[in-house]
Amino acid sequence: MKMNTKKVSFPNSRGEQLAARLELPEDEQPIAYAIFAHCFTCTKNLKAVVNIARAMSSKRIAVLRFDFTGLGESEGDFSRSTFSSDVSDLVSAARFLEREYAAPSILVGHSLGGAAVLAAAGEIPSALAIATIAAPFTPAHLRELLGESAQQIEQEGEATVHLGGNDFTIRKSLLDDLEAHRPEEFLDRLRAALLVLHSPADRIVGIDNASRIFEAAQFPKSFISLGEADHLLTDPADSRYAGEVIATWASRYLPRMESTQALQRREPADNRLTARTGAQGFRTDIFANGFSMVADEPLQYGGSNEGPSPYEYVMAGLGACTTMTLQMYARQKGWPLWDALARLSHHKIHAEDCRDCETREGRIDMFRREIELFGELDSAQRQRLLEIAEKCPVHRTLSGEIRIETSLRGED
Repeated sequence: MKMNTKKVSFPNSRGEQLAARLELPEDEQPIAYAIFAHCFTCTKNLKAVVNIARAMSSKRIAVLRFDFTGLGESEGDFSRSTFSSDVSDLVSAARFLEREYAAPSILVGHSLGGAAVLAAAGEIPSALAIATIAAPFTPAHLRELLGESAQQIEQEGEATVHLGGNDFTIRKSLLDDLEAHRPEEFLDRLRAALLVLHSPADRIVGIDNASRIFEAAQFPKSFISLGEADHLLTDPADSRYAGEVIATWASRYLPRMESTQALQRREPADNRLTARTGAQGFRTDIFANGFSMVADEPLQYGGSNEGPSPYEYVMAGLGACTTMTLQMYARQKGWPLWDALARLSHHKIHAEDCRDCETREGRIDMFRREIELFGELDSAQRQRLLEIAEKCPVHRTLSGEIRIETSLRGED
């Protein structure tokens, strides 16, 4: 499915091209830029990475997700990469963003990528907020995960290790480099705000790692539990939650000027709306003139019930338009309308049961609207406001002639 994703690339310190995707808000007007560092031997296209990046972009934060050297679509020899080279790749990514878009103010890292963003932060002065997800306290934790392969690497200088369904050649230089890094040092020097996300149920990197990272870092720092999420956040709900939390948390550390400018850019109503539904379930992410929303279907209809249904959004539009119109009219008249409340419901009825409908066969849509007015209004004023409710623009749209033109957008 086509998304608002730009395919980009940039050189690492050795001149090798690293493949990346830049996730942008639908109107391409972000309030900040972030870099995402994936886990060891993962890629930028891991579903959890994509979900987190898109959840953040729905909050107007552009996210650059890229493949480290020798992984995914990036050039280079993975067997020659080290933890230090990953840190260098992050710095190269930051310089690319600063050169082509804007300097990154947020760094996000998953697993070993989390340790990498902590180590790289000192070389990316624009970073104001850093979030780690299921990150090990010490990079050398990877040695434990390699098990018996680590001994073979020590003895023979390298070994082929089967990870995530693929074979990777890992050299002793990687293990030596991991051992050389002292997380206490770069955590003590960390001046950006820190958010640590970790699951107590993580069986790959234990929750004690999160505790050690949190204790070693200076304030401001925060911790969020990821509940029963596994290490790779394979449940889409977990990765989307992580992305939304990171975006909300990071927003308080962004310069207020950026948020103000974004609001000014967003103010003109251009009626632009984008709806996106994935391959599983019916959860739909909506981007409406700078605001993000979620639609879904109830469980009994195959949805996950993570948001209002499409018809509930139709009712929301009618309800909001009704109460806005009532308040607008009351203010023009100087009437004391304190609150206007509209309750709506939607039903399918037989056309033959509708005395005022032109259609006489099949079933038609029936919206029932109940209005409650709070204020010192006399009966004549209340009756007039009831009449005005019939004149709200959305009401007129729904009861008038509607044309919908649909076209298929071509692939790039």
